[in-house]
Amino acid sequence: MNTSMQWHERLGQSIPWGSSTCSKAPSMLPEEPAVIVKGKGCRVWDADGKEFIDYRNGLGPITLGYQHPDVDEAIRRQLESGIIFGHPHPLEAEVAELLREVIPCAEQARFLKTGGEALAAASRIARAYTGREHIVQVGYNGWLNALAGGGQALPGQPSSGRGIPGVPAALGALHHAAGWNDIAALEQWFDHIGSDIAAVIIAADYAEMEKGESYYKAVRELTSKHGALLIYDEIVTGFRIAIGGVQQYFGVKPDLAVFSKGMANGMPLSAYVGSKEVMSACDRGGTVISSTFGGETLSLAASKATIGVYKEQDVVGHLWKQGEKLWGGLNAIFASRHIPIELKGFWPCPTFTLTGGAAPAVKERFFRAAYRNGVSLYNVSYVNFSHKDADIEETLERLDRACSELEGE
Repeated sequence: MNTSMQWHERLGQSIPWGSSTCSKAPSMLPEEPAVIVKGKGCRVWDADGKEFIDYRNGLGPITLGYQHPDVDEAIRRQLESGIIFGHPHPLEAEVAELLREVIPCAEQARFLKTGGEALAAASRIARAYTGREHIVQVGYNGWLNALAGGGQALPGQPSSGRGIPGVPAALGALHHAAGWNDIAALEQWFDHIGSDIAAVIIAADYAEMEKGESYYKAVRELTSKHGALLIYDEIVTGFRIAIGGVQQYFGVKPDLAVFSKGMANGMPLSAYVGSKEVMSACDRGGTVISSTFGGETLSLAASKATIGVYKEQDVVGHLWKQGEKLWGGLNAIFASRHIPIELKGFWPCPTFTLTGGAAPAVKERFFRAAYRNGVSLYNVSYVNFSHKDADIEETLERLDRACSELEGE
């Protein structure tokens, strides 16, 4: 048993699911790395020294690349002064001001550690502001908020219609699921309980994101008509589709939004932002949302540096350009080798989809072949700012070999 597999055994003995993050637990051993011990730029290494060109990027947070010098230096500098204090640190103001500058709806901002808890905070604010209790959810909004029967228990994995295990029926009854770009479903909820709906929370469907052009406008009109708030889950789309997320890209402003994965190049940080009027619902005298670690300084220092790189360099343009080069090239390989898989969606975060009624096993065989050839992928895969032309070309060569292996099976 190699070192990586030894770690896999130890993780399974000590941690349910073998990881604290469900989506990180390997399901394609022995091809998939059991553990990762190092990342540099756009590459990662397992405990046995095998290198992978990485497109998982920590499941999304690594937007600039592993060990990006500007971000790491900012963390080191702040570490010399301290990590957390019993009063606010100036970085809280500085990063909040940066968010106000780059996010269209952000008149005010507050910080937490994860996207899921920030979405829970946004839901509480919506309920406090409107005096209503029901939430309609579109897409996956994190495990903490996966409460609606028929919603997504994990990304792309619908729950049963009976609800989520561990969620009391009374709580689940306040949460309702609707599909992406399904205005009719939303209208039905508003026809049924419109005066009780506090907010609609939307996480985009990455494969069909272009439909946001009309969908966001329609939902904005619908929520405004019924006095409900509109909340965007920008955990993936923020600092990736555009610096200010889908609200900037499509030009439709929500009342509240949550950002996380693109904020700090891997450091744990989230922000819930919105209009000053709506955010006042969590000010003094309003609903209490508070976390000791919300103002932790290493993550805020990383975020300040990360947003600085975004502003000074065309990071988003790079993600679109390199994404098109890689995923468009891979689509051409799939087509030429008659493999029924296609990357669909916007180039910074497309989704692997099956075509022609192909069985899910086809995608699993491709992912296993990609791992064998030193490319780490995920259902939604990302380029980062460290993926240069040579890395993209090498990736396509490795994935072409992977596809040739599939032809031979």
